[in-house]
Amino acid sequence: MSKQIEGIAPSVQSLGLVPMVVEQTSRGERSYDIYSRLLKERVVFVVGQVEDHMANLIVAQLLFLESENPDKDIHLYINSPGGSVTAGLSIYDTMQFIKPDISTMCLGQAASMGAFLLSGGTKGKRYCLPNARTMIHQPSGGAQGQATDIDIQAKEILIIRERLNRLMAEHTGQPLEVIERDTERDRFMDAEQSKEYGLVDEVVTARSAGSSE
Repeated sequence: MSKQIEGIAPSVQSLGLVPMVVEQTSRGERSYDIYSRLLKERVVFVVGQVEDHMANLIVAQLLFLESENPDKDIHLYINSPGGSVTAGLSIYDTMQFIKPDISTMCLGQAASMGAFLLSGGTKGKRYCLPNARTMIHQPSGGAQGQATDIDIQAKEILIIRERLNRLMAEHTGQPLEVIERDTERDRFMDAEQSKEYGLVDEVVTARSAGSSE
């Protein structure tokens, strides 16, 4: 099966267009956008701000891949500054719910909810590229309205913080009090520090022999 990639010219990329992959098959040509083609290889991207629409698309992809093959790993590539806690938790819960192992890979950055999702991959299958960065911190909110409403929202964000800290402690192996201390303010880590902290299991510099994912 021969393949060629179209639309790689800088002028096309600068317009925000997605490159297309054209495959020659026995039935003729078939074209995919690059992300759909990678989805066939069980690769899912968490890129940019974590918000409801993006999270719903990722959840749908995870559920689809489980239905296609519940015994084959799914590869989640993360390059995200974080975003909505509830949107991120919908992705996280789906990762834990479905049967396939979830391999996570940080490229670029995995900050805030991005770092949380990175740590939530299957133990032993969480990776980081050598120049990627991670950042953990406590959730933030912008409460507005009457004093009672602000008080309600403040209590809710404290509940969420406690829940996220407990889950992060579980995935990293760090004591809860360490997570609570380190997330009081932004804590940035390079790849090796992320491994030492327990956010990832390995820092990878090259694809292993025989691997295509």
